[in-house]
Amino acid sequence: MKAFIVLLVVGAACAYKFDFTDDYFTEAFVNYHNARTDVTWKATTENFKNVPLQGRMNYIKDLCGTLPSPAHKRFPAKDIQVTSVPDTFDARTQWPNCPSIKEVRDQGACGSCWAFGCVEAATDRICIQSNGKVNAELAAEDLTACCHTCGNGCNGGFLEGAWDYLKTSGIVTGGPWDSKQGCLPYEIKACDHHVVGKLAPCQGDGPTPKCKKECEAGYNVTFTKDKHYAKSAYAVNGVAKIQTEIMTNGPVEAAFTVYADFPTYKSGVYQHKSGQMLGGHAIKILGWGTEDSTPYWLVANSWNEDWGDQGFFKILRGSDECGIESNIVAGMMKFD
Repeated sequence: MKAFIVLLVVGAACAYKFDFTDDYFTEAFVNYHNARTDVTWKATTENFKNVPLQGRMNYIKDLCGTLPSPAHKRFPAKDIQVTSVPDTFDARTQWPNCPSIKEVRDQGACGSCWAFGCVEAATDRICIQSNGKVNAELAAEDLTACCHTCGNGCNGGFLEGAWDYLKTSGIVTGGPWDSKQGCLPYEIKACDHHVVGKLAPCQGDGPTPKCKKECEAGYNVTFTKDKHYAKSAYAVNGVAKIQTEIMTNGPVEAAFTVYADFPTYKSGVYQHKSGQMLGGHAIKILGWGTEDSTPYWLVANSWNEDWGDQGFFKILRGSDECGIESNIVAGMMKFD
């Protein structure tokens, strides 16, 4: 009898037709997906639960703010001599004295993922490349609001523009919303994308903050002196070269295509299985490994710690899943 009931449930789930992107947050889709034997990851109905179901995917589309890079802006690939690559690598344990590597930021209701991926990777690299002597949390606020050649702020930008800005204009420090940390803390309020929590629910994509050229009152360093720069910026092509770059110089920024099933991710190694394309999304890759014989990249998202696996996710490595191995950028940091 139990077996018959299970077959009925699975059969009903498999018979369900997902006509609209918002259907992917329903129990029908999650039960269908989690019952499949050809998937390497689990879905949940909890993600973005605090955003109304009607139009939830449109909200997520707005978060996916990575735009295609103009041909004339694309970086040349760095010539990397591949070293011996270990089976597993995690930048958090490799450089334990660099606390930023463990952090998960929150872009709020703004399509600024392109800026977050840049400042997250660059912040880690400042610490790593200075051998832990310099810790400076770079401001997503500065990059999102002030880089007018990067794209359209909260309405999207491209990776190369962000790293070009870091190299030519520099980026000041700045912590998360309401932190009062650094020169320019993030102005866009953190919000509950997911479960009902202590923050206000997210209410759609907000406007780009106004560009500021002075630090918050009480910060004891001038805006100009607080700037941090990259001395070089480049693309990285090929799995082994990406791995060598990460284990040598620190996490990298990457962009990939988000499909309707991805926002429901809870655990395991993500592979796109169903759903239409929502847009491009930028993130930080900090390591790799293998789970149940499936190779993966270890990735930090910027949708706060309530999403996914405490803000992180794993995605299939070695087959350019969702284009994640085709758009990798990074840089070497400049020290006075």
